Amino acid sequence: MSGVDVDRVLAAVARFDDRVDVLFEKLRGRRWADRAFYTASQLGDYGLIWHLLAALAALGGSRRAERNLWRLAAVLGLDSLFVNGLLKSLVRRSRPDTDDGERPLYLRQPITTAFPSGHASSAVVSALLLGELGGRSWRRLLWLLAAAVALSRIHVRIHHASDVAGGALTGALLGRLARRLWPLG
Repeated sequence: MSGVDVDRVLAAVARFDDRVDVLFEKLRGRRWADRAFYTASQLGDYGLIWHLLAALAALGGSRRAERNLWRLAAVLGLDSLFVNGLLKSLVRRSRPDTDDGERPLYLRQPITTAFPSGHASSAVVSALLLGELGGRSWRRLLWLLAAAVALSRIHVRIHHASDVAGGALTGALLGRLARRLWPLG
């Protein structure tokens, strides 16, 4: 059995990233798209939107929602350590080049490398954990928000599409592990 041709894999990843970037280029510069994606990206910083939603759910007085608030906070902390501390330091992928230098709206510049996307990972972890608190409509809303936060990182040129895909996969694995090891009961 022969080994994986790394150059071929990297070329395929680059083609994927380029194709997705072409799609987002059609949206960049449109006021509504820039506003929506930059806002989603900012709400994803430090898991702000996810902590806020968990706190609002806990205000309802449910013990289950309170336990989920603490579980989510702990798991997002571990997710950040794993993604931003370990994986990014191992892969060390550079972020996308921005030709224009200026952004249409304010955006916090990350100091870590690109792969995997921490925003995408935390969004998927959060959708999985917060999704246990409600019905189908609630879960749809969470997945819509998670997709917006994850995809925003491509739009604002902070991540390549493959970084977001890798982050989403990482988040799915961590979220499932968290649900197994720390069930709400």
